[in-house]
Amino acid sequence: MSFSSHISGFGHAVPERIVTNQELSEMIDTSDEWIVERTGISQRHIASDEDSSATLGAIAAERALKKAGINALDLDLIITATCTPSGMFPSTASRIQHTIGASCGAFDINAACNGFVTALSTAAQLIHSRSAEKILIVGSEVLSRITDWSDRGTCVLFGDGAGAVILERNQQNDIGQIFPPVLGSDGGAAELLFASGPCTAPSDLLDQ
Repeated sequence: MSFSSHISGFGHAVPERIVTNQELSEMIDTSDEWIVERTGISQRHIASDEDSSATLGAIAAERALKKAGINALDLDLIITATCTPSGMFPSTASRIQHTIGASCGAFDINAACNGFVTALSTAAQLIHSRSAEKILIVGSEVLSRITDWSDRGTCVLFGDGAGAVILERNQQNDIGQIFPPVLGSDGGAAELLFASGPCTAPSDLLDQ
């Protein structure tokens, strides 16, 4: 027997600092009108030195747990979608797990823009297969750390923040269902938009 699932709680977190279009227009060749006309964006939240994908994600997670009315120890799994993790390892999900006081398994998914949808689909399938009953899903990014603030075509698009949901197995009287999305990727376009990581730099250790 398989089970469907529903979202029982949600939460979000954003940094305190706000950067407006007017502020960006003083840094680069752009204007509030130009940005709003093309993107609809008027401001974005930007992380402080103390903020990270893990700290923002933990705040969003705690709010989602409160909304769902469950304890962190009731969670069976934590999945975090991020392409700006707090470090190579341990995972951002495991950092969130520790902060909120959970004891379940935790791992990250890096699927960029569709990361949260991928994490939600993964969680739904795990519940469907009876591998879990309650899963915390977090999407958290600090894209300001990898944004080229001199490029007006991209820097106006990105901000920082986190969102979280609790996905629970449906009981008899629950209404709602997560349907499988259509997921896809185009690895052939990788060189058009990418962020280098520490493992992309060649090591000269063996040449010494």
